[in-house]
Parts: sequence; structure tokens; C-alpha cells
Amino acid sequence: MREFKGKVAVITGAASGIGRGLAERFIQEGMRVVLADIEESALERTREELGAKGAAVVALRTDVAKRSDIEALAQKTLDAFGAAHVLVNNAGVGAGSSPWESTWNDWEWVIGVNLWGVINGVKVFTPIMLAENTECHIVNTASAAGLSAFVPVAPYQVTKHAIVALSENLSVSLAQRKALVKVSVLCPGFVKTRIFEAERNRPVALANDPAEIGPRADAIPDGAKKALETGMSPSVYADHVLRAIRDEAFYVLTHPEEMPHFQDRMDGIVSGRSPRNSYAVSWDAG
Repeated sequence: MREFKGKVAVITGAASGIGRGLAERFIQEGMRVVLADIEESALERTREELGAKGAAVVALRTDVAKRSDIEALAQKTLDAFGAAHVLVNNAGVGAGSSPWESTWNDWEWVIGVNLWGVINGVKVFTPIMLAENTECHIVNTASAAGLSAFVPVAPYQVTKHAIVALSENLSVSLAQRKALVKVSVLCPGFVKTRIFEAERNRPVALANDPAEIGPRADAIPDGAKKALETGMSPSVYADHVLRAIRDEAFYVLTHPEEMPHFQDRMDGIVSGRSPRNSYAVSWDAG
């Protein structure tokens, strides 16, 4: 997709962080934007602020883990603008620790948002885009964690690996049909977002019983906090995404410092050795 002016972009997790950065960048390109987020007050504030600049923007509170919410989002998009040309499945959360110490609620919440959120977006919007028979693009937000052998938050890493696999399958499936819909998967390192504050949006029904939480389950090491604070700005990251859509690039790898750790995992796969902790950030560092 080379031209963006007048096209329609749908973004989940759009009220802050990467999602808001993408919305602002798409609007600069003259796109019409549909904002989706579970945090209603932040979503409405974002809609008002972007709309005040003259942008064509609508918003809908959306729980991406619910198929019915994504179906409503698609209908809102079509009612408002008549089409969907870019879909960014961006909403994501993180919780838990090791596979066995993460609670059942950690697993259910993270899989619901991170993985089912992307599945729901793909299932609902891909047929709409195919029927439009014009250039469209689906962008799925994974993470460097989706290409790494070890990240200490197991539910997050598992879902991000799954998003990479889903995106790869989607890309090949569309290419086999010679579809005009292209795919990118985002695998960033640390970007300045509120991912470590995701608990603010955890459903009450999936809240943890304090008795179940292990000593590290909800602790965020200082090394990770510092890496997030000094991470890439969402606006710079949005430039990478826009370029990937223009160039029809599948893997969007924005942090060169992560490459040796991806390579280490690939070498381990080929050689058959056990995985090891080669992640770029020392999560225990002060």
C-alpha cells in the first residue's frame, strides 16, 4: 500500500502507547481512523484530542477478547467510513511469571487479550478486506518476546510466539489466494508504553487471589522498568510501521540490539540444544 490518504485504519489498544502513536501517524497521512480500547475514559480523551485537530476519527470501547465486541467494531467502522483498509491488532497485556507459578487467571486473561484479540480481529476483518478487492494491510503486534527463547513472563511470551505463527500462516494463506491483503508482524523491543500498568484493565472476574501469587509473579524488576522508561517513543515506532506497510515488509524488527538473541534462538533450534536465557535485557538488573 503506497497511498494512505482517505484510507481507513482500525487500531485496537488505541488510547495510549503504540496504538495512539499509530493513530497520530496515520492521521498525519490523511487517513480516517477508528479507535478501539477497553479503557473508556482514555479512549474518549484520545478521540476528542485527535478530533480537535480536524481528524476524521471515531471510537468504540472494545474488549478484544470478546468476539462480539470485534464484530461491533467492524460494524462501527463500516457504518462510519464504509471500508477498512488497515487493521492493527495492537491491544496487549502482560501478567504472571513462570509457567507453573502464573495463576490460572493470569493465563486466561493474557491469552484472551493477546491471542484471542488477534484471532478475533483476523477472523472478523479479513473477509471484509477480501470483499473490498483493494489494497489492504493487517498489522499484528507481537514482540521481541515472540522471537526469543526465554522471557520471564510465560503467558506473555507464549501469546507473542503464537501471534508470530498466526501472522505467518495468515500471510502465506493470503498469498496463495493472490489476495490484495498483506500482513506485517511487529516484534519490537522496549517501547515507551503503559504495558507494566496493564493490571488497571484486568477484569474483576480474573483478578488474582493474593494467596495464589508467588513472590515474583507480579513484581517488575528494576532492569525492565528502566528499559521501558528509556525505550523507543511510540511516534518513532509508528514511522517503522508505516514504512513496513508501504514496503509490504512482513517482519518489523525495530530494535537491532535484539538481533543476536533472535539468532541465538535460531542457532539453538538448528543445533538441537536446550533453550537458554539470552534475552537482551537483564530483568534483575538494578
